[in-house]
Amino acid sequence: MTLNRVPENDSIARQRSSHDDTNKTSQLALAQHDGNSSTKSVNSLGDSDNDDMRLKRQVGLFSGVTLIVGTMIGSGIFVSAGSLLANAGSPGLCLVLWAACGLYSLLGALSYCEIGTLIPKSGGEYIYFLEAFGKMHKFFGPILAFIFAWVTVFLINPSSVAILSLSFAKYFISPILTAIHFCPDVYLSYVIDRLLATICIGLITFVNCYSVSAATRVQNIFTVGKLTAIAIIIGGGLYYLGLGYTENLEIGFEGSASSFGQIATAFYGGLWAYSGWNNLNFITEELKDPYRNLPLAIIIAIPLTTICYVLINVSYLTVLTPEQIISSDVVAVDWGNAVLGSASFLIPLGVVVSVIGTTNGTLFAAGRVSHVVGREGQSPDFLSYIHIEKKTPVAPTLLTVNMSIIQLLTIQTERRLFPIKSLLGMLMIIPGDIGTLIDFFGFAISIFYCAAMVALVVMRFTKKDEHRPIKVPIIIPIIVMVVSAILVVAPIVAAPQVQYFYVLLFILAGLIFYVPFVYYKKRVPGMGEIYLVIMTHRWLQHFPALGFE
Repeated sequence: MTLNRVPENDSIARQRSSHDDTNKTSQLALAQHDGNSSTKSVNSLGDSDNDDMRLKRQVGLFSGVTLIVGTMIGSGIFVSAGSLLANAGSPGLCLVLWAACGLYSLLGALSYCEIGTLIPKSGGEYIYFLEAFGKMHKFFGPILAFIFAWVTVFLINPSSVAILSLSFAKYFISPILTAIHFCPDVYLSYVIDRLLATICIGLITFVNCYSVSAATRVQNIFTVGKLTAIAIIIGGGLYYLGLGYTENLEIGFEGSASSFGQIATAFYGGLWAYSGWNNLNFITEELKDPYRNLPLAIIIAIPLTTICYVLINVSYLTVLTPEQIISSDVVAVDWGNAVLGSASFLIPLGVVVSVIGTTNGTLFAAGRVSHVVGREGQSPDFLSYIHIEKKTPVAPTLLTVNMSIIQLLTIQTERRLFPIKSLLGMLMIIPGDIGTLIDFFGFAISIFYCAAMVALVVMRFTKKDEHRPIKVPIIIPIIVMVVSAILVVAPIVAAPQVQYFYVLLFILAGLIFYVPFVYYKKRVPGMGEIYLVIMTHRWLQHFPALGFE
């Protein structure tokens, strides 16, 4: 990987989209949503200079590291680590796959460093697809970017926030109910869980809308908290390892999966656990000195997470048998009960802290995707607005929250954690357990990872004269592209399942909205007037944000 530093002035001299150029006028006006009416200038809503109406660079190196680590390490490693072990078939292959998923994520992240510094705009894969393919064809060029936004904004991010908030509710209330010897019936349990989950989402939403610095401080604090819980588990495991508890590790590779499709499915479990390694690319415009901090944050965060994951699994295997890990719904809690005794309450507390941090990081990044999609003209323009004083994308954040609450109210809890049977999720995952959710996620995200690597290779030719502050050897994106393609194809060929069809069906369903609203640029009548009434409320004062230059 080559690293070429650029002058500060040159780092800002970047091509902006035509949508951004339209916004940059002496008086920025609200977009005309229905074609029949216009609105007055919104300069009166605030005294800020137009040049200030953009997202601010407030995320430093430490906050960048905690965003990546805090988003990647959620509840999965504490709760459902057994799914990867079950598919791997042996402790040896399980540990190898955890390390391999970390290496895959690191190679992918290094490739994203090149794209992210070549195109230093927020939005992650969405903006990369738009830049790489958008100008190739008027109709087909922007489709991939829109499909990514469609799946991410309306399914993956809201589902993640809903499941995480419900995880928080379960692990927060269960010790309390146990302590007071109260066992609610099914209906009351449903109400309590949803109420606590909604409160969790509401508090995190307020923090993210109120201030970027407040959101990053929350992320920093809770990431340190979850790393402390992980250190407890690793320390306990190493202690027992020193005492000679190695019989489960000595099984080695005996009974390892031999089917390529089964190994790919096990890899999906790792991808689920490592998801979030690309979150810093969603907020590039808010990252201080991105040409330095983007690669540094990735190089620090992903190896740290990989080491944590491998050592946590070693720790589990020192105390619990593979069968116990596979059958357990809460592996870390079982480990805590066996090792910590009266201090075992620290593990559920660690899960709660971890889930809050992951929810905060997920919501923080999700709002930026919707914001950039609106700014590029592929969704209602009000999603591109930011708060005049706070410089936060309130409307996109609220969109994710609303979708999350809709899904939260329809998620049904079954055996393995919190399966997806939500309004949108049930379109893809009829069986509704955590294993099918992981399969869906791994299948869908592998498609986009593969496409991102294709975009990088394409831009090596279409943007060959552009300055690249970071340039990775071409073999790295090719490896990630090939592995991602195998992860998409292998499970379908080896063990076809109906949920893969549902994933493709949902992806193609985005075309129903792409054709009229993006390609033909139709607008819902009255949308502009409705949002004008909302945005004139003082706390929701919004302004069309300028894009990155």
